[in-house]
Amino acid sequence: MKIYTRTGDRGETGLLDGSRVVKSNPRVEAYGDVDELGASLGGVRAAGVDADVQAMLERIQRDLFAIGARLADPAHRIGDRVVKTAVGGDDIARLEQWIDTLEGELPPLTRFILAGGSIGGAGLHLSRTICRRAERSMVSLGPDAFEAELLTYVNRLSDLLFVMARVVNRRAGATELEW
Repeated sequence: MKIYTRTGDRGETGLLDGSRVVKSNPRVEAYGDVDELGASLGGVRAAGVDADVQAMLERIQRDLFAIGARLADPAHRIGDRVVKTAVGGDDIARLEQWIDTLEGELPPLTRFILAGGSIGGAGLHLSRTICRRAERSMVSLGPDAFEAELLTYVNRLSDLLFVMARVVNRRAGATELEW
């Protein structure tokens, strides 16, 4: 299979239900933002973070592929056919458990902090902002465009990425700059 298909040369792309839409379609924007988030997390992994964070990020990247597939499926048919695209309550609970575990390493937050620190920490802060953009793009599609759990997952993920950034910076000895 060739990487190029030429089917998008006029500014259109295909969704999983077979329909064609312009590449500026809000649904394409939403799954594009989710894809960008996954790529940014790959950059964090490549920057070198501890093995536990690496494993979490890899799992999150897999979840983001599933979310992207769900967003690219306006007819809601993929869930019946492809089990690995399922994202639900157990996945959200996993994120919450990771947040609770990682927060145990941190001093309480009393002020806003500036994004930065180590390369991995700064990358996680950037990923958190991409995650928030993806969340806004998803919300713009309306409440019936996808399963409600997907939005909850992405909302919780932005919280996790913030906590991860703080943990990665703390482990690296990078000082948090307060605002």
